[in-house]
Amino acid sequence: MQIADRRLQIERIVEEKVPQTRLIAGLGNPGPEYAATRHNIGFMVVDQLATQVGSAWKKSTTWRALSAKCGGALLVKPMAYMNRSGEPLASIAQFYKIEPQEVLIVLDDLALPLGRVRLRASGGPGGHNGLESVLLQFRTEDIPRLRIGIGAAPRDGAVDYVLSRFSEEERPLVSAAIDRAVDAVKCVIDNGLVSAMNTFNKTEES
Repeated sequence: MQIADRRLQIERIVEEKVPQTRLIAGLGNPGPEYAATRHNIGFMVVDQLATQVGSAWKKSTTWRALSAKCGGALLVKPMAYMNRSGEPLASIAQFYKIEPQEVLIVLDDLALPLGRVRLRASGGPGGHNGLESVLLQFRTEDIPRLRIGIGAAPRDGAVDYVLSRFSEEERPLVSAAIDRAVDAVKCVIDNGLVSAMNTFNKTEES
């Protein structure tokens, strides 16, 4: 009985130390000219999540951002351009006293094959200007992120590639990736980052 009680106590301590995800930020560029481009897949994921939970986007009068509720978490789309994404996010996090480990950034990734998703707890920007802005503003690389593969760009055409739209042939794969990404975000919210990484990163590897 004492062993069982001790195990329960340890489990409770572990649970208490797991950071709760309170801010989910999809990265993208504002404006209709950028809608549905590869660089805006982070927007697409949080848009779908907001629709699933029946939450409407509201424009902030304080920050350059749109926000919506997802249970106890806040969904955010920065309305600053990609390379300045971190500025409104850091301001929001500071106002609500949200720690970096309680943030989840959803973004595109040129290094992942089209349609793949991967969760990471920390790391550098990997050449992504939006993530670089976030890390600089929060002054740490210990910010969880969910990367969604958009496929490799031509050697001399990365900018045009990320600002292009998905082809008709690519769209079913992209739609399935967005579905998986939404499920991954919900798993992070409900079960924590480590559990979600164990579930979705292993699924991607299999």
